Amino acid sequence: MRKKFIAGNWKMNTRGIDGELLAAAVVKGLAGDTRVTVAVCPPFPFLPRVAQIVAGTPVALGAQNCYPKDDGAFTGEVSPAMLVDVGCKYVIVGHSERRQIFKESDEYINAKVHAALKVGLQVILCIGETLDERKANKTEAVLDTQLTGSLAKITAKSLKNMVVAYEPVWAIGTGVNATPQQAQDAHAFVRNRVGQLCGVAAAQTLVIQYGGSVKPDNATILLSQPDVDGALVGGAALKAEDFLAIVRAGVG
Repeated sequence: MRKKFIAGNWKMNTRGIDGELLAAAVVKGLAGDTRVTVAVCPPFPFLPRVAQIVAGTPVALGAQNCYPKDDGAFTGEVSPAMLVDVGCKYVIVGHSERRQIFKESDEYINAKVHAALKVGLQVILCIGETLDERKANKTEAVLDTQLTGSLAKITAKSLKNMVVAYEPVWAIGTGVNATPQQAQDAHAFVRNRVGQLCGVAAAQTLVIQYGGSVKPDNATILLSQPDVDGALVGGAALKAEDFLAIVRAGVG
């Protein structure tokens, strides 16, 4: 049975003290419960501060992005090795905001996946279609392309250190989430396609999160779908009580 995984993507929000208080509230509210895997992903400047708060607790630390090189003349970038050094366990790659705003390609995202895995990070790979693509019935074609490109040369062994997050672009930050059936259909497609790419057995153990306007009032029904193994939470992750309510929904 796949353990539910709830991760909070704080995006470009919080200041130092806000992040510390938020992380501390999550740790306190979780109270050592390990039935659900939990991670928080603050902005880069606050990773060390949050790392101190979550150290020794069930709350893991994640980063929101990385650059696919260990070091070098890449002004403004952060390497996977640096993330490990400050205590990160996870890194998000391929988020729709990176794909849409920063024009990151599947090939570039794949390079990040390999670079992160190489230094021992666990990767949360984001995929998802836009509203126009869904209206044009291209959802599965888009997911297929993103998975094929982003998972290039990923083996069944490597997949054990990966999570896939299905995030329909049209549901991110809009207040509109996919229906439970839409989420289930997409997740089932993803699991099947990953099975073709990396092996059926590995795909069956793969955690696939849903992301896109996940809130306490819709978390239970979304997380009850057979192929929805957790949530990558945006706005609701900025309020400890909302985030913890989503975590509790994952307990089932």
